[in-house]
Amino acid sequence: MIDHPLVAHKLTRLRREETSSATFRLLAEELVTLLAYEATDGLRVQPVTIQTPVSEAQGVEMADPRPIVVPILRAGLGMLNGMMKLMPTAEVGFLGMVRDETSLLATTYADRLPHDLHDRQVFVLDPMLATGGTLVAAIDLLLSRGAREVTAICLLAAPEGIAHMEEAFAGRDAVVTVVTAALDERLNEKGYIVPGLGDAGDRLYGVV
Repeated sequence: MIDHPLVAHKLTRLRREETSSATFRLLAEELVTLLAYEATDGLRVQPVTIQTPVSEAQGVEMADPRPIVVPILRAGLGMLNGMMKLMPTAEVGFLGMVRDETSLLATTYADRLPHDLHDRQVFVLDPMLATGGTLVAAIDLLLSRGAREVTAICLLAAPEGIAHMEEAFAGRDAVVTVVTAALDERLNEKGYIVPGLGDAGDRLYGVV
C-alpha cells in the first residue's frame, strides 16, 4: 500500500460521488502513474554506455525482453495511459474478463496475450481488487504461459481480495505482488468494496 499525500489526495477525489467521468479518468491516470513508480521498483535494466555533450557516461536502460502491461478490460483501460507514461517502450497485451454478478466468478472473453511469457515481467492493471476472483483468474492465465514475476496495480483493495490472492498463490513458483493506493474496510453483500468508489468501469466510461 502506497502511503503518500498525493496518492491519498487523488484517491479522495476519485471516491467523491460528484466527480464527473472526465475528471475521474484524469485522476485515475495520474494516480496510476504514482502507483506505477513504486510498482516498477524492481524493473530489470541493463548497463549501457552513452555519450553526453561532455563525455561518455555509464547508465542503464530497460532490459530485454521488454516488460508487458496487461489491462483487464474494460476498466483496466482507464489505467493504461498512466502506466505507459513511465514505460512507453513496454509491450501491451489485453485480457477481457467478466464477472458473473451472482456467482462472482470471472470468465475470459478476450485474450490478446503472447503464448510464451517466460522471462517477462508482467504488470496487470485492474482498478478494484474486490473478491479477487478476476485478478486470480488473470494471473493464473499469465503463470500458465510461463510468467514468474507478476505485479498487479489496483486503485483499491479489500481484505477479502488480498486474502484470496494470498491463498491462491502461496507456495507457487512465482512472485506475485499487489500495489494499491488503499486497503478498504470490507465487501458488501454485492461484492463491492466499502467505502470504495463504486463501479470503476461505469465511473470511467458511463453505464453501457
